[in-house]
Amino acid sequence: MAGVTAVIDDQSATREMLGRDALGRRLPPLKQRLYPPMPKDFEGGWIATLAITALAAILRFWNLGNPVKFVFDETYYAKDAYSLLQFGYARQFIDKPEGIADKQILAGNLDVFKDTPSLTVHPEVGKWMIAAGEQLFGMNTFGWRFMPALFGTLTVLLLIRTVRRMTRSTLIGCIAGLLLAVDGLHFVMSRVALLDIFLAFWLVAAVSCLVADRDWTRRRHADTLTDDGTLPEGKTLGRWLLLRPWRITAGVCFGLALGTKWSAVWVIAGFGILVFAWDLGARRALGVRHAFWKSALVDGIPAFLSIVLVALVTYTASWTGWLLNDNSYDHDYASKNPATGVMKVVPDDFRSLIHYHQEVLSFHTGDYIKNATHPYASHPAGWPIIARPIGFDAVNDIKPGTSGCDAPANSNCLSVISAVGTPLLWWGGALALIAALVLWIAQRDWRFGVPIVGYLTCWVPWFFFDDRPIFFFYAVTMVPFTVMALSLALGKILGPARVALQAATPRRLIGSAVVGAFVVLVVLNFAYIWPILTDQVLAYMDWRNRMWFKSWI
Repeated sequence: MAGVTAVIDDQSATREMLGRDALGRRLPPLKQRLYPPMPKDFEGGWIATLAITALAAILRFWNLGNPVKFVFDETYYAKDAYSLLQFGYARQFIDKPEGIADKQILAGNLDVFKDTPSLTVHPEVGKWMIAAGEQLFGMNTFGWRFMPALFGTLTVLLLIRTVRRMTRSTLIGCIAGLLLAVDGLHFVMSRVALLDIFLAFWLVAAVSCLVADRDWTRRRHADTLTDDGTLPEGKTLGRWLLLRPWRITAGVCFGLALGTKWSAVWVIAGFGILVFAWDLGARRALGVRHAFWKSALVDGIPAFLSIVLVALVTYTASWTGWLLNDNSYDHDYASKNPATGVMKVVPDDFRSLIHYHQEVLSFHTGDYIKNATHPYASHPAGWPIIARPIGFDAVNDIKPGTSGCDAPANSNCLSVISAVGTPLLWWGGALALIAALVLWIAQRDWRFGVPIVGYLTCWVPWFFFDDRPIFFFYAVTMVPFTVMALSLALGKILGPARVALQAATPRRLIGSAVVGAFVVLVVLNFAYIWPILTDQVLAYMDWRNRMWFKSWI
């Protein structure tokens, strides 16, 4: 990855110095290339952004409290979140007879927790976020689903603004937001109290900050140049800033992503390499001598501190509740096991926390989980084409005339929540990602590198864990990057904005028709699968018509 990004940015920068792009076409002046002007529709851009965000919110908050039951792993995360809220650490809950704790909570009896601490196998940020909704609205289905719906909606807003910044087009940004709003997987994950929607949000937030930092820094570099791209007498080439607030903010967001699920570590590594390539490309475009080594020292070290170190500090801080509660699981490990060697310098609380992490890692990689099976296990190779989605909830054999079932007398109804992506969006996105990789390499277009790095770092690492049950809903972190690649590709089809200022050309008309038709078809596809995303009562054949492949059942 490092070699690819460095080579791409190096060749791009060389051409920029010569005033030519990858196809040999003359480029705008260096000053404008460093910081292309943002769209001038500031108010209109925000009106469109908020309108699409409002649409996403309506979809996600509609009938959010139903079904009135624990859906899939909500039975763990909702109760762990409430335990954190009440006690400051996770406690075990009564489990005999099976499901008794869930039944009591749904009946309004919250006295379901034992005095013994619980080993939870994911960090605590996502559960604290669920707990915030429970604090606001109570320990009920709406309460524990409120924050997932809110942060799923906010992801749409962030993606619009990020793609708008990358493309300098409000239209393309809004297309990205609309597509994310109507993706089936992102929609379902925004309506259940699982952790992955929070992971997706914090990753998109971190990447958004890195894109803003790229703009912020290059604008300051551009400000040192005259309009014709030359350096005024007495000026130092480039204004290299060690303190870059957007990168520090990105580090905080990455830390919160890591504090939600450990899989964020791969995304941090991937974008760490990418931002180094961006800095190196900027230095070479400005003609800095020995750019690689200067970038490694002057940019690379501060970037590591701003992103990686800040992320680690943020992640550690997210364990404050565990550290402050002596009753937390394994908190007494250090007192029972005296330190030896170099560990003597580590405070006991943190030594216990390290041991806790070792236990969690053993759970995720040990023989127990490797020998486990699950009917909805899904190999990551099939995720891009939705080979095996997951069913979160199902009620079968609903008789005609009951619960709204209008099936014929010789048939039954059912209601399901299937975490399935909107097929046309995912399949179009898979093609767009291939195109993005080609355009990133062939045209040296940095924008296409963002979805490629994001997608691959959210997807490829799971291949190394395919000896244990893994599930399609993990792919929700890939969705924003899929949509980003798709919107960039649609922007290419649509054509440059300046064409729109000329007389209506076949190029623009055809591009607009293709893009408009695709977006409309995706929206209609989402509307068609809506019943199987939202627990609607369907006659068996109506349900079967929406389960397009045998592997979906």
